[in-house]
Amino acid sequence: MTYAVLPNEIRRIEAVRRYDILDTPPDGSFDQITAMAAKLFSTPISIISLVDTDRIWFKSHHGLEVEQIGRDPGLCASAILEDSPYVINDASTDARSLANPLVAGEFGLRFYVAVPLRTHDGFNLGTLCVIGPEPRTVTEDQLGYLKGLASLVMDQMELRLSARRAIADLSTALDRAEMMGREIDHRVMNSLQFVSGMLDMQSRGAVHPEAAEQLRIAAGRVTAVSRVHQRFYLDDEVESTCALEYLKRLCVDLADVAGAASLTCDGRATVVATTLVMPLGLIVNELVTNAAKQGAAHIAVQIAPADRGVSVTVSDDGPGLPLGFDPAKQGGLGMRVICGLVRQHNGTLDFGAAVPGSGANFTVTLA
Repeated sequence: MTYAVLPNEIRRIEAVRRYDILDTPPDGSFDQITAMAAKLFSTPISIISLVDTDRIWFKSHHGLEVEQIGRDPGLCASAILEDSPYVINDASTDARSLANPLVAGEFGLRFYVAVPLRTHDGFNLGTLCVIGPEPRTVTEDQLGYLKGLASLVMDQMELRLSARRAIADLSTALDRAEMMGREIDHRVMNSLQFVSGMLDMQSRGAVHPEAAEQLRIAAGRVTAVSRVHQRFYLDDEVESTCALEYLKRLCVDLADVAGAASLTCDGRATVVATTLVMPLGLIVNELVTNAAKQGAAHIAVQIAPADRGVSVTVSDDGPGLPLGFDPAKQGGLGMRVICGLVRQHNGTLDFGAAVPGSGANFTVTLA
């Protein structure tokens, strides 16, 4: 290595790496600047260069097809050693460039003016330079304009660096928020399971049968919510899911609630948005629990796709619905929960006899 280096060369190279610009694709913003510089000096070539450890890489090279050269013959490697513009009016007579192969060789460089690309913390990354085949003189106004264009280059680089850092900071913040969200989800799920367990324990110790029944129903509702939370809120893929698979798992858990009744779940595999899973689970939980409470020996859950969402039918062979049954006018919490969820999701609720003379049949469609 025959070229001179700055005492702080290691830190200067670190600064070059900081901007993460080496070997990036062409950029119109930088190409416009080199075109303006070439026009300002009436030269065929203008370059935005970055001086690497062993090469000079061109971010923009107006009038030149070469993308990089070795650091040894490059005048830009010398230009970054100074903080002021590096001006060679006639390279064939200038002692700094007489031996340079770009001057003595076929390339025939004669005119060279470069302004260092200086960072806010004092490192020269490279240059904005203009090159010509004929000796020229330079005015102070021209140098002032070239300095201004070099400042624009650094503004563009700083802007891109700030954008990358902002994206990185945002990504870090999102990762932290996701971790906190998952921690909260775990705590919520554990809390729901604890509440469900406490309600179930209280139901076993209740003196009055009616109170015990209500506590068991409440425990079942909390368990249904916890089950949905565990399945979906702790999963990376939460946009959609198979409702049939979820309801089958739910019915396995609800078999204990059904008691002596048999509980089946079948239908068509229907993919739904996870926003529908919670209301589906709560509705099925209420209908199965109520059917078991009424003494049904067999309860069947069927699921199918609907025009605008999903349809779930819960039928049983219990005593059937009373004359004049209206779910909207029922005093129990279960039917109020079902009707509220149906309204909330712009759905429909149909009901009637499962078979002539006995049983109940509820069909809920959610959009």
